[in-house]
Amino acid sequence: MRLISLLTAILVTASLYLLVFERDALLAFAAVSEEETAQDDAVAEAPNRVSVVAMRSVAQEIDSAVLVRGRTEAARQVDVQAEISGLVVSEPLRKGAYVEAGQLLCQLDPGTREAILAEAEARLAEAEINNTAAARLAEGGFASETRAIGAQATLQSAQAAVKAARKDLDRLNITAPFAGLLESDAAELGTLLQPGGHCATIIQLDPIKLVGFVPETEVNRVTVGAPAAAMLATGEQVEGRVTFLSRSADNMTRTFRVEIEVPNQDLTIRDGQTAEITIASDGADAHLIPASAMTLSDEGTIGVRIVQDGMAKFRPITFLRDTIDGVWVTGLAPEADIITIGQEFVIDGVPVDATYQEVTQ
Repeated sequence: MRLISLLTAILVTASLYLLVFERDALLAFAAVSEEETAQDDAVAEAPNRVSVVAMRSVAQEIDSAVLVRGRTEAARQVDVQAEISGLVVSEPLRKGAYVEAGQLLCQLDPGTREAILAEAEARLAEAEINNTAAARLAEGGFASETRAIGAQATLQSAQAAVKAARKDLDRLNITAPFAGLLESDAAELGTLLQPGGHCATIIQLDPIKLVGFVPETEVNRVTVGAPAAAMLATGEQVEGRVTFLSRSADNMTRTFRVEIEVPNQDLTIRDGQTAEITIASDGADAHLIPASAMTLSDEGTIGVRIVQDGMAKFRPITFLRDTIDGVWVTGLAPEADIITIGQEFVIDGVPVDATYQEVTQ
């Protein structure tokens, strides 16, 4: 009994000593032990992490121009046709010739039309005399009002006949409606043209139009008046402005027609040339990423997977432009840790162990 009491006294004395004189050391030891225990518990409870490679990307403002393929098109193209029948009596102009507005293209033989005009003018003179006489007789009560009205109707008919005869004579000279180039030979000498017969085809190439077709996903980024540029198949670069944007989509392609007017004073740009058209649009903050980093969600949405709070997250993106250095995309935060290797082996919420690659932008 004395031994037990002695041991108890020693333990109590030691405890009091530690609590009073070594209190700081004892508390530090207790804190370290608690932290080690918590770490052991966290390691025991933590799931396996998937190793991936990621890049820290910072958005940059880029010129998000709209790129479309198109062609050149004449500002105007008209098949000039005859309005009356007649034999061509003028020498033909050859295709490729430049003509001014109002220049004679085809002249038709008048035939008997001059005689018809002379007869119509004579009948007009007779109708004027008869109308004047009938009016005076009606005023004096020597002729009925009906006779005066008939004479006036005859006069108006004669006036119409004169106008028609003169109009037919004017139609004998088929002229260019605007300045341009002949795309076909004018009608040959001696050709009999009927109403609607082809005299010549004329096109206007200055200014010339660039015609493209904008996808419906890009149409809201194009505005009338926006500057545009194009690279022709010949390597020539031209500049102009958007003059027209269709409000109705093509039923087959679901694209919208856009037209750009380009100066062509030297007429070197021809109708129908292939063109790569770039239409200026508002700048956008975009990320430059490798094309291989893009993936698809379960619903088929294109996007990338990022590292957020130690876990993989899917983010949808919008493709802007493809370059030799990668692809420009939008839809991400200004700063994003994008998984570039291993994105196909993780889904949303899977813990990842990311190794970051160096990125030069």
